[in-house]
Amino acid sequence: MHNILAITRKELHHYFSSPIAYALATMFLFINGFVFLMVVYFQQQADMSVVTMNMGVIFLFLCPLISMRLFSEERRTGTMELLMTAPVTETQAVLGKFLGAVGMLAAMLALTFHLPLFLILFGKPDIGPLWSSYLGLLLLGSGYLALGLLASSLAKNQVVAAVTGFGMILFLWLLSASGDIFSPPVTDILKYLSFFEHFGDFTKGVLDTRHLIFYLSFIGYVLYLSVLSIRNRKWR
Repeated sequence: MHNILAITRKELHHYFSSPIAYALATMFLFINGFVFLMVVYFQQQADMSVVTMNMGVIFLFLCPLISMRLFSEERRTGTMELLMTAPVTETQAVLGKFLGAVGMLAAMLALTFHLPLFLILFGKPDIGPLWSSYLGLLLLGSGYLALGLLASSLAKNQVVAAVTGFGMILFLWLLSASGDIFSPPVTDILKYLSFFEHFGDFTKGVLDTRHLIFYLSFIGYVLYLSVLSIRNRKWR
């Protein structure tokens, strides 16, 4: 556990000392603030569902950029060998880097807390969907980051890792739409694998254990694939 936390702190320090992270956070806040203004001021709706769905779409682009350097940067700078020869297992390295990326995403989400607080102070929104939406966003983003980490473990270049991660995430995002083309049971399977199909209930204030199990199982499986990828490269 100590090794995992040490790697997590290292990753968080790198994020918060990087101008790229602040640029991403600024753009994230600006876009969501603009959408919030359009919904609340111009449409006169005390509703965060449009904003949170918009955040989920932004994650398609944001998460690959957050996770692209996790292992590819180590390989580029030559520190990958040092990491793998240190008294750290592949599982600890993957978990530490993943938690660091999730911590960065959680910090960016926390910066948007003023939006639901504004609704609570000046409107009468349903409180449940507000906070369940943030839980759903954290799970959704964590799943995307896990895919981005897997892409970073496979690529030697950050740009390649970002593009590969984006492709993986986009494929899962499109599954729900492609599911309408087929007939059951293929439709049911494709929609079950779609991240947005599971995310929708969170925006309605519904906490279904099936969605929680899906996200956590998916994250665990993808992280396991990342461990196998790192282990394979270590002994190649």
